[in-house]
Order: sequence, then C-alpha cells, then structure tokens
Amino acid sequence: MLSCAPSWPDETQMQIPTIRSRAPLRLGLAGGGTDLSPYCDRFGGAVLNITINRHAYAFIGPSPDGQLHFIAEDLDISESFDPAPEATMGARLGIHAGVYRRMISQFRSGAPLPLTITTTTDAPPGSGLGSSSALVVAMVEAWRTLLGLPLGLYDVAHLAFEIERIDLGLAGGKQDQYAAAFGGANFIEFLGTDRVIVNPLRVAPAIINEIEASLVTCFTGVSRRSERIIEEQQKGMETAAADAMAGLHQMKQDAINMKLSLLTGDIRGMAATLNRSWLAKKRTAGGISTDLIETLLSTAMSNGALAGKVSGAGGGGFMMFLVPPENRTRFIRAMNSAGGTAEPVHFTAQGAESWAV
Repeated sequence: MLSCAPSWPDETQMQIPTIRSRAPLRLGLAGGGTDLSPYCDRFGGAVLNITINRHAYAFIGPSPDGQLHFIAEDLDISESFDPAPEATMGARLGIHAGVYRRMISQFRSGAPLPLTITTTTDAPPGSGLGSSSALVVAMVEAWRTLLGLPLGLYDVAHLAFEIERIDLGLAGGKQDQYAAAFGGANFIEFLGTDRVIVNPLRVAPAIINEIEASLVTCFTGVSRRSERIIEEQQKGMETAAADAMAGLHQMKQDAINMKLSLLTGDIRGMAATLNRSWLAKKRTAGGISTDLIETLLSTAMSNGALAGKVSGAGGGGFMMFLVPPENRTRFIRAMNSAGGTAEPVHFTAQGAESWAV
C-alpha cells in the first residue's frame, strides 16, 4: 500500500484551492468478467476496452462553514457531516465517504479536512459503462492534486480498486478503474498476486474513425444492480461450474481475437467476436439477458446490425452495436422506436485528469 506523510500545514493555516477532475467511462469490447476473482487469480484474465466521451466528474473545494459536504448533482443528493472520518459512516453517498476516509487515513494520518466534494456523471448508475469506478478514479485523482501526492496511473487505479472493492465491499472486477485512469484503447491483463498490466493499443486513426462510424450505443432505460450477476459469476468460478468456466475461457480468448481485429481494422472480425462473446457471457450467470434486451437485439439484427451485446455485467444498462456506417441513422431511428435510446459514440484517448482553479 502506497502511503505518504502529510505534506500540508494544519488546515487553519492554509487556503484550500478548488480542484476539478474527470475520468472517462468505457465500452467493454471483450473479456469482461475475466477480471473477476477468483478466475483472474487462477487463470489470468484479459479484457479489451476503450474509453468514450462520457465522464465522471469530481470537484473539491473549501467548506463554507467548517463542515464536510458531499454533493451528487446528478442524483440530487447532498449531505453534511463533521469532518471527522468516522462521522461519515452510514452516508447515503457511500463512495464519497469511502474515498474521503481512505485519503484522510492514508495520506493525512487521520487529520480531517472541511471540504465541499461535488460529483456528477454523464451516465446513470448501473449503466454498464463503468461509471461508479470512473467516479472513484475521478475523486482519487482530485485528491492526488489537492494533496500533491506522488501517484502514477497504476497507483490511482489500484487505490480506486481497493476503495471500491475492499473498503466499501462493492462487487465487481478490476477493469473499470484501469480503463478510467489510463484512457484510450487498452488490452489489460489481470494476473495472479494482484498484478495488472495495461497495454495501450496504438490504433491507426483511419481504423478508429471507421470503428467510431460503425458503433452505436443504446440505453435500455433500465439501470441495473450488477451485484447479483457478479456474485453468481464468482460462485461459478469458485465451484468450477463447467458452463460458467467454458464461457469465461471463451471470453478471454475473445479479448485476444478482438485485439487483433481492432488493430487491423477488421470490422467483420470484430463483429463475429462480439456475437460469440455475447453468447459466452450469457453462459456465466443468469439474468445477464432479459426480454427487453433480446427484443432490442432482435430489432438490431433485423435492421442491419452486424453484432450486438450488453456493455458491463448485463441485465440492463447500455448495449452496443456494430452497424454499417451508411445505415447508422436509419438504425438509430429503428432502435429508438423499439424502446431504446440510441446514439452515436465517440472515443477519447485521455484518461483521468485534474486541474486547479
């Protein structure tokens, strides 16, 4: 665990600046689920994802009254506490409180700070775009700048993972924190002893343009809680359930295949892998697909989609489709008529970033 002695004077002797940060959300192209323990610890996981032009934002500023204030603008929730870390236990905004407690404990030896911490995210909770993890990364990144901490991208991602999965006990894997920290297209390997290797992919601009022109995201209108699906997947890993393990092995191989297709601009190859990976994913747990998801998939295929799948754990959230660019506008109209909210998507190469105002 990285630690750092407090480098700031007592808060009564300093002017707290305003810090802003953001971290991108991501689309999981292949391999999602193989970043879960115990699968990745035993077999090694592999995920291919790419970040998009939706972000989680965190703003840290001075407190107007000596209290600690948590505000989630997109959720219309605000809370106030005594700055003592233990006072935040039971906060409705659990992620805000968890990040505050860890940063105060690890980097300020428990010395509290009266702050106003405000967040907003460009996607609803349960979107399947890694929004919760991106929010943790954005907050850690804001704290990094606020306290002048010597944290690299791996440090930020790992710290965010520990806060979310260990401190707060929220179910999930490891890919989202690293995608949000690094940004861009990444082939990420998850190995034993908690090792993670992020391999940034240098994709030719023409290929990026073609894939962007071929991609459509579609919100199902259902924000799902992924915990039950993830817990069922992990149970299948622990008991080595044949169907679940076969699906995970296939998804890991699909991440490798998808990487090769992405680098060479093979859209048809990407589509074949996407379809195969969706079938494999449905084998790992119940509830990954729903009647609505199947209806949207059927509508997509009858309107010219080459491939489609749910982004994230499944059960709702966002879906993604590959379509011929010439037909994209007509395709979007058809998906919206079927009950989805479809739109083009744009990639971003920049990961987590922060700045002082």
